Amino acid sequence: MEFAFTEEHLMIRDSAERFLAQVSDSHAVRAAMIRPDAHDPEVWQRIGQELYWPALMVPERFGGMGLGFVELAILLEQSGRYLLGSPLFATACLATPALLLGHNEAIQEHWLGSIAAGETRATLAFASVPGLDACSVKTVAEPRSGGWVLDGQYAQVIDGASADLLIVAARAPGTLGEQGISLFVLPGDTSRMIRKPLATLDQTRRLAHIELHQVQVSEAQQLCGPEQGWAVLRDTLLVATIGLAAEQTGGAQQALDLTLAYIGERRQFKRTIASFQAIKHRCADMMLQVECARSAAYYAACVAQERLDPAGDAAVARELELAAATAKIHASEAFFHCAAESIQLHGGVGFTWEYDPHLYFKRARAGEQLLGSPALHRERLAAHLLGEQA
Repeated sequence: MEFAFTEEHLMIRDSAERFLAQVSDSHAVRAAMIRPDAHDPEVWQRIGQELYWPALMVPERFGGMGLGFVELAILLEQSGRYLLGSPLFATACLATPALLLGHNEAIQEHWLGSIAAGETRATLAFASVPGLDACSVKTVAEPRSGGWVLDGQYAQVIDGASADLLIVAARAPGTLGEQGISLFVLPGDTSRMIRKPLATLDQTRRLAHIELHQVQVSEAQQLCGPEQGWAVLRDTLLVATIGLAAEQTGGAQQALDLTLAYIGERRQFKRTIASFQAIKHRCADMMLQVECARSAAYYAACVAQERLDPAGDAAVARELELAAATAKIHASEAFFHCAAESIQLHGGVGFTWEYDPHLYFKRARAGEQLLGSPALHRERLAAHLLGEQA
């Protein structure tokens, strides 16, 4: 597949870069970090109601822009570059794909319009224990007259404490593995739902622990039933993994840019340290990893775009897992390598609070484990290539 940015893509990238350079600079990032939800509500309002970023992938019939995942990946790369604290990732990469893949017209009509208008922050809660497989879904959906009763918990839900809408996974009693999983939509003010913010290494992204205690849901709140629940959840997580890879690529690029700016000014032995051959080699290695990550992320974004297309080829679903795993491996490792090298090449000030490399290092380390570590995705690739069941 040959990929090149169109003129429209370049316009999206440049406008996002200009906007984020103003509203998410170093001072703004540090100010957002001390907020309970890690984002400035005024910035989020501008993102949702002036720039329409959450509306990007929402179909036009629901009030969205009807664009694709590639355009969203361009925005995510820039948001990762500027460490934007916002509900954009959870809303656009977790909740919106789940709603689109669920194909429930009534729920789509109700929620996608408010997401597109920037009025609803949404997320996805699925795992009771750390993991990305069907076995991590342990919340039980007990059938009741006219609906179900949900009882269980979810670990490490992205923006779970502040979301206005939660899409949750639960399974029928007595089912195991991929069988019996359904998805439900829960408003943020649902009774008997307890949301506990978690202390995190990356202070620019909030996680939460969610508990459901005999929460009653109606049939109208079921996004998709057990016949397609796991397939929708699996593909949603793969799409989100690709979005995270795009974000990590932007972070890796900025870590490299910060390093190049610093070594171009820092002088030692009457010359800038950028002139030393050993420094040049390390920067060249960083650039190579960034470019590999970007290639993998945008190839995966093209695959995700085809998967989210209602008229897309069913065979794309099989390619999605390989593309997502490849992108996550390259992007996670590139981001961590570039962030670590940035601290090293900044010398004695590299780890101090006043400089920014440590912010990228924390985001890189936290993102490395989010939605599956590189080791986990390597196992998935190996299992697929060797003909085993992942």
